[in-house]
Amino acid sequence: MSKLGSEAVREAITQITTEAKEKNRKFTETIELQIGLKNYDPQKDKRFSGTVKLPHIPRPKLKVCMLGDAQHAQKIGLEYMDVEGLKKLNKNKKLVKKLAKKHQAFLASESVIKQIPRLLGPGKFPTLVTHQESLESKVNEIKATVKFQLKKVLCMGVAVGNCSMEEKQIFQNVQMSVNFLVSLLKKNWQNVRCLYLKTTMGKPVRVF
Repeated sequence: MSKLGSEAVREAITQITTEAKEKNRKFTETIELQIGLKNYDPQKDKRFSGTVKLPHIPRPKLKVCMLGDAQHAQKIGLEYMDVEGLKKLNKNKKLVKKLAKKHQAFLASESVIKQIPRLLGPGKFPTLVTHQESLESKVNEIKATVKFQLKKVLCMGVAVGNCSMEEKQIFQNVQMSVNFLVSLLKKNWQNVRCLYLKTTMGKPVRVF
């Protein structure tokens, strides 16, 4: 059972989206869920990591790059790189870094994915896409997926929406994100210190 008060979340969403609209910035602000944990020792406790697919895409402009074979080339206007292109990078750290920095996610064809560690070295591992799958739905799936990962610090943030979404959609995304995060925690809600919602440029609003 969620300890998150629906009213508090709805009010926070209304508040941050209204403020964002009043400021009328030149871009669509992302809405982030900021999480503070407690009773956790990242040195001793097992660090968790998990991904969840949200019902609505929080970051429609997420940059995805296709590392593909000829059949996947330029199918849906994705940025694209074939094996030859990857070979040219030749594990050159600077070039690989530049590629990784430019895109937030990668897809790879079956024929290419096995070669990637050899060509790119360690780093962001791409998601496999087969020829039987719809590329478009795979891209949307990546855009809708958020990752919770405990590193060395007890705070983290994930994108749960953007200001062009309906409040109802943002609310569903927040609920799903929080419930998933809590399911990853050792003592569930006892490990949650605080939760805030915040737009890219706005002030954080506490919801828990």
